[in-house]
Amino acid sequence: METLETLYRAPTERSPLLEFDFTNRRLRIEGESYPEDAAAFYGPVIQALETFLAAAVAAPDATVRFELRMSYFNSSSAKALMNIFQRLEAAAATGVGVHIRWHYHVEDDTMQEFGEDFSEDFAHAVFELCEFDDD
Repeated sequence: METLETLYRAPTERSPLLEFDFTNRRLRIEGESYPEDAAAFYGPVIQALETFLAAAVAAPDATVRFELRMSYFNSSSAKALMNIFQRLEAAAATGVGVHIRWHYHVEDDTMQEFGEDFSEDFAHAVFELCEFDDD
């Protein structure tokens, strides 16, 4: 499988932490996401994910773990997340093991509902809702 560099972006006031550790097949997004230009922010991420998944499809017993812990995202970020999810589901349909964990705070009904809504779009990938508490 082609080796890609880890894609890392530190969180800012308007954008989430992004860490795609392609070597260990772990992807993580956490924080708030309402960048000025979501397409510019997520575009390179989606391109790197596509390259990674193309190689993963060819690798035997490939698995991908995607962890999300979002506290807020705007509609353009939701669209970018959906684009990411569609690519992960397509890879899962070809036999890549895809496990998505949507973390939400126990008191955050909105993020729980978003996770439930997104989970409905998966037939092949495993989508797990994970409640957490600060205590």
